[in-house]
Amino acid sequence: MTSLLLVDDHPLFLDGVRAALAGEDDIEVVGEAHDVATAVALAGDLRPDVVLMDLNLPDGSGADATREVVATSPTTRILFITMSADDEAVVAAMRSGARGFFVKGGGRDDLLQAVRTVASGGAVFSPAVADRLGAWFTGMAAQPGRESFPQVTEREREVLDLVARGYDNRRIAKALFLSDKTVRNHISTILTKLGAADRAEAVQRARRAGMGALDKGTSVS
Repeated sequence: MTSLLLVDDHPLFLDGVRAALAGEDDIEVVGEAHDVATAVALAGDLRPDVVLMDLNLPDGSGADATREVVATSPTTRILFITMSADDEAVVAAMRSGARGFFVKGGGRDDLLQAVRTVASGGAVFSPAVADRLGAWFTGMAAQPGRESFPQVTEREREVLDLVARGYDNRRIAKALFLSDKTVRNHISTILTKLGAADRAEAVQRARRAGMGALDKGTSVS
């Protein structure tokens, strides 16, 4: 029997998932959560085999919740389910420790197969997500700044690129599914590693390395 925790803030979606699972004798819904705090608490108490996790929750990111769940319950496997299939969402999901990424709108049989696959230790991606993930990793090999700043981690490079585009901290946090505090910490570390006196100097150096094609209408802040 696979124990399943549902995490989503849309009651109609949860109703649909429960209906899809009705009558399945190998999957049991053991709890439901509508926000990050409740999801983390329930996962710690129930230790479910699988968490079906929405990526965007009222009090934070499903990716942040996943990191906490995986840290406290290593045997629990996370399957993201969301309307979004953008590159940042896919990468954030996988980096947080998720085992799969299923886009809402898939059929009942596909959802059941995804839950069973993740529960058995496999990984699941819809074709669209798999294509995006492959393209992202291919693009990372040629990402600007890799040779210029070898001391900077991949995540820090992502943050630096957005800083160089003129994104403020709040916009970076939203784009990378991070908390504002995490973004501030990354930027502080980046400045130290680059030996930059301030954000403006880091932007100049990043742009000289080919990073941060400035979005129209953005400004350094």
